[in-house]
Amino acid sequence: MFDRYIVCEEGFRALDDGRTGGVLEVRMPYYRGLALSMVEAVDLVLDGRPVPPQRTTFTVHGTTYRFDQLPHTTEDRWEMGERAQLAFETDEPLAPGEHEVTVAVRLRISYMPVPGGGRDSKRLTLAA
Repeated sequence: MFDRYIVCEEGFRALDDGRTGGVLEVRMPYYRGLALSMVEAVDLVLDGRPVPPQRTTFTVHGTTYRFDQLPHTTEDRWEMGERAQLAFETDEPLAPGEHEVTVAVRLRISYMPVPGGGRDSKRLTLAA
């Protein structure tokens, strides 16, 4: 339902901490907020190449988590409409210009017998 809003068109940038990679902003593809323990995965494909979850982090309201921490994070939530930052590392610096970004979010929703979530792809431009 909210798939086309997952990847935010603004906020795409290179990491600024000396590592190679980037940051993009994503939204929850569900009409309610959920505890982070209910976020099973936020998978990223950059320019046709999957980025391993071990090379990504998830930041919501200023707190950064590795994906192996989320199953145990019951005291923090990702609210509907709230932008979270997905930071990722790459082997080479990101080139300025357009990049194809695909994000798939898998959610565990208590009353649904199948996983929830969604998938969105956009062409984002990295400034020089």
